[in-house]
Amino acid sequence: MIPATLPSPTVGVIELGPLTLHAYALCILAGIAAAIWIGDRRMRDRGGEPGLVLDVAMWAVPFGIVGGRLYHVITTPQPYFGDGGHPVDALKIWQGGLGIWGAIALGALGAWLGLRKEGVGFLTFADAVAPGVVVAQAIGRWGNWFNNEIHGQETDLPWALEIHRWDSSAGRAVVDAAGEPVVLGTFHPTFLYESLFLLALAILLLVVDRRRRLAPGQVLGLYVAGYPVGRIIIEMMRTDAANTILGLRVNIWTSIVVFVLGVVIYVVCGRRDDPGSETKVSDSEKSSLTR
Repeated sequence: MIPATLPSPTVGVIELGPLTLHAYALCILAGIAAAIWIGDRRMRDRGGEPGLVLDVAMWAVPFGIVGGRLYHVITTPQPYFGDGGHPVDALKIWQGGLGIWGAIALGALGAWLGLRKEGVGFLTFADAVAPGVVVAQAIGRWGNWFNNEIHGQETDLPWALEIHRWDSSAGRAVVDAAGEPVVLGTFHPTFLYESLFLLALAILLLVVDRRRRLAPGQVLGLYVAGYPVGRIIIEMMRTDAANTILGLRVNIWTSIVVFVLGVVIYVVCGRRDDPGSETKVSDSEKSSLTR
């Protein structure tokens, strides 16, 4: 009996005349839209004006995309600057390759710059948008499904993912002499595991934020510390090529550092402010949010 498997697309692009839409990019855009919508709802609950999150996103999103690509290229330079590599391919983000660590780091910088113009505190804003950012990551991971990438080891489990030999330049599966897509095998769908973990993390952040009175910055700290917990497990399952340090993938080391950073943010923010305060936003921020 042939075990059931999860299918993968054989085409990752949509041709609309001269316009080519890449599913990977569409997933990223869908995630950004979800993050802005969720963040806007939560920011308004904190006294912010509608549209504030969108205004700040105009700063954060470009910074985040650049940061995500820089992290990927720096930690995986071989396809671009190694033997047979093509430096110009470093600009082709639609083929995959956005490091979340760089995206969040530079995205946060962009948000901080945008918030300076709005006169709103960064920690208040970060707490509001953190769950939406997690949902954006969950949606963005489906871009890996369309590109037949970021999978784990081979498996015959019922939820195994069928992976095709992929032509990244064409955005579609390689076909054999009969015109049939070439199947490499069935593998653990690590993109799906991470997406489900991220959705669970987003729900956890929302529940904790609703049930506990947290100091400004503590939701951000929970996000920064929480994501690496799942990412380390997922990273150990992945089989795609990756540079290592002392036998561990670079992303595992990054996850460890980020986890510690998240714990520090949570503890320090908790000590700086009284978690039992009556409002989510300071009086000075309130005047800026509602101006």
